Amino acid sequence: MDRKKVDVIIPCYKPGKRFLELIAKLEKQTYPVNHIYIMNTEEKYFTNLVYGHQFETEHKNVTVTHISKMEFDHAATRSEGISKSDADFFILMTDDALPKDDTLVEELIKPIESGEAAASYARQLPNKDCRYIEKYTRVFNYPKKSMIKSSQNLKSMGIKTFFFSNVCAAYDRKIFDKLGGFVNFAIFNEDMLYAYKLIEKGYKIAYVAEANVYHSHNYSNMQQLHRNFDLGVSQAEHPEVFKKFPSTGEGKRLVRMTTRFLKKQGKAYMIPRLYISSAYKFLGYKLGTNYRKLPEKLVMKLTMNREYWLKKNIRDAASRIDPYSGYGISKEERK
Repeated sequence: MDRKKVDVIIPCYKPGKRFLELIAKLEKQTYPVNHIYIMNTEEKYFTNLVYGHQFETEHKNVTVTHISKMEFDHAATRSEGISKSDADFFILMTDDALPKDDTLVEELIKPIESGEAAASYARQLPNKDCRYIEKYTRVFNYPKKSMIKSSQNLKSMGIKTFFFSNVCAAYDRKIFDKLGGFVNFAIFNEDMLYAYKLIEKGYKIAYVAEANVYHSHNYSNMQQLHRNFDLGVSQAEHPEVFKKFPSTGEGKRLVRMTTRFLKKQGKAYMIPRLYISSAYKFLGYKLGTNYRKLPEKLVMKLTMNREYWLKKNIRDAASRIDPYSGYGISKEERK
């Protein structure tokens, strides 16, 4: 059987040495990667990383596109990278995800290649320096057992049905194009919004526990607040999805399960830390879902993505002048 062509698209910002290791590992996969497209934000950071390396000579199957921070968008930047590819399947990764072994691509695309699913996502393992509580969060969100998710799971799993992560995810290109790809403009959650679209249209999503990447963060409480603020904003921007399937219930379940885990492991002394961290997350989330009620100065202090709001203000102003602006609708179609 002829192998399908697979490309990898990686948005990149202030990459470290781990990124170079990621590229090296992608080039040694058992299922060959055809091409790697890097969408790098701010050229100076990338230049500093590869200084002294013959990067373009060493990695002939890599194309780097530089954009400014103002140009970056969670959805649009990925879509631009995808538009450069003509592969049958594409994989989206973040610059801090690291394949555990050389079978990542092979395992990740199996359910797509077989026709079982239209998209798949990998299991995220904690890094060596990952904090104890966060290690359990990895297990909670990325268990050891693979599964195929469809609309039949909505009643029992709710929002978890279309839980999906572009930290490492594969897509069927034909279906992606057929459904119109990602939303045009997103502060966060472009992956889950697309996953919801797949489920709604009758397609299936695969969680592939055999495809492993190392990826975790040791966020401070304030970093969690900022991150969850943007998460809340993304949900407020798409009530057609998140009002039907709120995420608060899943957050409460995580806290309950983590509390139980800490007690079982004899680490009950960590429970106050868990509750404080969870309070910051919830506060950030609630502020984000109610961002329209907040003064603009406070929004800019709470967000992780100031450029999003600057662009949003421009788009909102343009839409007041022309309600069809930014939607790619021609004058003839408007009539």
